[in-house]
This record gives sequence, structure tokens and C-alpha cells, in this order.
Amino acid sequence: MTVNVDSKIGQGLGGPFFLRSLRTAAQGLSPAYFAMVMATGIVSIAAYTMGMRWIAIALFWLNIGVFLVLWLLSVLRVVWFTRQFFDDMFDHQRGPGFFTSVAGSCVLGSQSILISRNYQAAFILWFVGAVLWVGLTYTIFTASTVKEIKPPLDQGITGAWLLAVVAPQSIAVLSTLLAAHWKQPHKLEFNFIALSMWLFGGMLYIWMIALIFYRYTFFRFLPSDLAPPYWINMGAMAISTLAGSLLVVNAPNAPYLNSLLPFLKGFTVFYWATGTWWIPMLVVLGVWRYVYKRFPLRYDPLYWGAVFPLGMYAASTLQMERAMNLPFLEFIPHYFLYIALLAWLITFAGFVYTLVHHALVLARK
Repeated sequence: MTVNVDSKIGQGLGGPFFLRSLRTAAQGLSPAYFAMVMATGIVSIAAYTMGMRWIAIALFWLNIGVFLVLWLLSVLRVVWFTRQFFDDMFDHQRGPGFFTSVAGSCVLGSQSILISRNYQAAFILWFVGAVLWVGLTYTIFTASTVKEIKPPLDQGITGAWLLAVVAPQSIAVLSTLLAAHWKQPHKLEFNFIALSMWLFGGMLYIWMIALIFYRYTFFRFLPSDLAPPYWINMGAMAISTLAGSLLVVNAPNAPYLNSLLPFLKGFTVFYWATGTWWIPMLVVLGVWRYVYKRFPLRYDPLYWGAVFPLGMYAASTLQMERAMNLPFLEFIPHYFLYIALLAWLITFAGFVYTLVHHALVLARK
């Protein structure tokens, strides 16, 4: 699909190398690319809470750069390739990827609080995430409801749909961190927002995972169908665990949370147990895909959606262990942090290699 643009820009593919690179990057930008911000951010947060501060700080500054570049490319994509942008938004396969912009904003906001103590930047990112969440939720779900031509279930639903769960849970996490810093009445207000988002995200997960599990077990499943975002099956529960644990920590400062404490603790463990159940299942399916079926392993921006759950599981398990005094779980987060760091490094190496390869191809044109 080609969009007519101003003549000065319209010659991009034949113009300077920088402009050609920018246009190519904007046109091919995956709606789910903000998962790179999500993954980098949560690995940074997990590293910070476990004492690896120099790694956490380095990833924090890298994440700021990635976030700004992705926003620049997203704006350019809207301007230069408007129809393609909205076609993706209304597509059952690609549309849910836009929710990564919500989660990416809020994860970076959480980093801003925990690593740099910058509450002003965190609030701005919270506001951006909240506005995006409202806009995307009612745009994507309305479009999916009213469109006349829809794919069958086995072609329309993937683990990426659970990004719609991760988005409100990321707002819940950032809301609890902001509430812990602010005075009344904002402390009460933001804890209530966090509680509402946490409950809504949990309900949405129940709706969606039923369809995903049904698709798993009653439709033909090919190696190509097992895309990396299926790890969000676990990641959505991990971030729900993190939000629940932070609500438990904030309970003494909000009477309505204190009255719900047994419920908060019970559902937090419920989320953690569900996420934990998914890990061996996803590992087995990964072995089936790459070893038994020999599916080629090459870089795809969707792999950031597999790194994020690993880092989130480490961070959420640590927070739950501290919030509920469960010292026998203390060994788990440290092992998962190393796994998440390794997964991040491998994926980042693939990203750099792909970036350099595309730059060389463009330079030859």
C-alpha cells in the first residue's frame, strides 16, 4: 500500500540514505515493537531489586533511547503510511500488538520511580499509558466486534491478545508505585485505580485464556502457530502477581485495601500459580517447535514478547515473596533473572544484527 506524501519526502526511497532508512523503518515497524521497551524495562527493574544496579541503570538509559526512537517511528508511520497503520490496528493478528505501547510507557514509568526517583516523569508516562489504554481498548475491541469479515478462531486469536491484559496491569503497577509516594487523597485515589485495573485485567485474562486454551486443544496446531507472544500466557499472570503484591504492600495506607487483604493475597497466589503452571508447558512446546519440528530460529521483534514474561516472573516472584513473607520462594527470582538476562542478550544481539544487515542492504541501493 502506497501513500502519497509531499514531493520533498515522497522521493525518500531515492533520496538520502538516512531518509530512506527512516521511511523503511517506519513502514515496517511492528505494532508490537514496544515489547522491546517492556522487556528491557522489566529486566532492568528485576536486576535493580536484586542488587545488580549497574546493569539496571545501563538498561534504563538504553530503554529511554529505545522508547523515544519507537515513538518517532510510530508518529512517522501514522503520517507517511496512515492506511497501513490503521489496517494493522483493525487486524485480529496484529492489532493487539498496539497494547505494547501502553505497557511500555508504564514499565518505563516504573523504572523512573525505582531507579531515578523521578516521579514527575513517571506520572507523565502513567498519563500517556492511561490515555493510550482507553483509546486502544475501545478502538480495537469495537473494530473487532463490528467488522463484517472476521477470521475463524484458529486464525484470529493468539497469545498476543493477552497484551490487552498486560496493559491495564502495567497501569495498576505504576499506580501503586505512585500511590506509595503521594500524600492523601491521591494515595487513596491511585490505589483505587490500581485495584480496579488489577481486577479488570484478571477478568479479561479469564475471558481470553479460555479461548486460547480452546484453540490450543481443539484446532490443528502448526509450528508456525506457536509465535513467541504465546509466552504472554505466563507473562500476563506474572504482571498480575506483581500488581497484587504491590497492592498488599499498600494495604495499610488504604482502608478498602486492608479490608480486602485476604482476597488480595489469595488472588495474587492464584495468579502466580497459574503463571508458574504455564512455564513447563511453554518450554515443552518450544522444544517441539524448534527441535522436533525444526522450525527456523531467526530474529523477530515478537521475541521481545517472550523475554518480557521471563523478567516479569523474576520481578513478581521476588515482590510476592517479600510482600507475603514467603522466604522459601527466594531462590526462584535469582535463577529467572539470569535466564531473562540471557534471553535479553540473545534477542538484542539478533536485533543489532538485523539492524546492521538492513542498513547494508539499503546502502547498496
